[in-house]
Amino acid sequence: MALAEPAGCAKGSEDNSPFPDIIELNVGGQVYITRHPTLVSVPGSLLWEMFTQKNVRSLARDSKGRFFVDRDGFLFRYILDYMRDRQLVLPEHFPERGRLQREAEYFVLPELVKLLAPKLSEQNSLGDDPCQSDPEELSPGADTAHSLTSAAAALPSAVSGGPGGASAAGAEGRRAGFITIGYRGSYTLGRDSQTDAKFRRVARIMVCGKTSLAKEVFGDTLNESRDPDRPPERYTSRYYLKFTFLEQAFDKLADAGFHMVACNSTGTCAFAHEQTDDRIWTSYTEYVFYRE
Repeated sequence: MALAEPAGCAKGSEDNSPFPDIIELNVGGQVYITRHPTLVSVPGSLLWEMFTQKNVRSLARDSKGRFFVDRDGFLFRYILDYMRDRQLVLPEHFPERGRLQREAEYFVLPELVKLLAPKLSEQNSLGDDPCQSDPEELSPGADTAHSLTSAAAALPSAVSGGPGGASAAGAEGRRAGFITIGYRGSYTLGRDSQTDAKFRRVARIMVCGKTSLAKEVFGDTLNESRDPDRPPERYTSRYYLKFTFLEQAFDKLADAGFHMVACNSTGTCAFAHEQTDDRIWTSYTEYVFYRE
């Protein structure tokens, strides 16, 4: 049974083309609307191969009849922009350059692949490495001072034979900085505090700090969906962790060489039930960690 044409797609100007002039695409869950001439503007590309064939039914479609491409929907916007005017325009400090180059290879866009190659993209070099150093660390003197400071900080652990001694050599290249962990929790307390407090699981653990440090410490457990394009040298307060146990966050920070330097908390109280004296305390707490 043939699928209906996507809603809102106008018929093409060329009578011999089986495709409409306006085409809706579903790329990895992201919907794009563009013109058929744009999709076939690069001869030999994958999209050109898809949208110049005569058998329209052979192309995959989603439940709403839109043509479906199983690739990164976020990065496809740059593929589509390139096909419109043959220019590569990326945000400042773009962090996904390597992945975009892979997408360009998949869509068979050799000229775009060349533009994304590191040797031709010096103006966007900060986007190639998510953990670039700060500008003041680029001079030889600053690098030497930074290494000496890190080595001195790691020396006490190495001498004492503590857990940090084995990783002291690897800590030399680590950058100093702060990371703040925040969470909102609640617990119920009975009359006159005579019963044990019943704690509820933490709903979400927020992360505030420099993007590069947060990614270094938490890796794949860091959810960046609320601030996906944050440059590595910028700060953010919109990241959160994929787990809900504070001890896991503390362990990862300790393993990365951070130690707690401050803590603050605020709370409110309300009665849980009108017929009892049980009270619900809701609090917001922040823990500040620092690495020398």
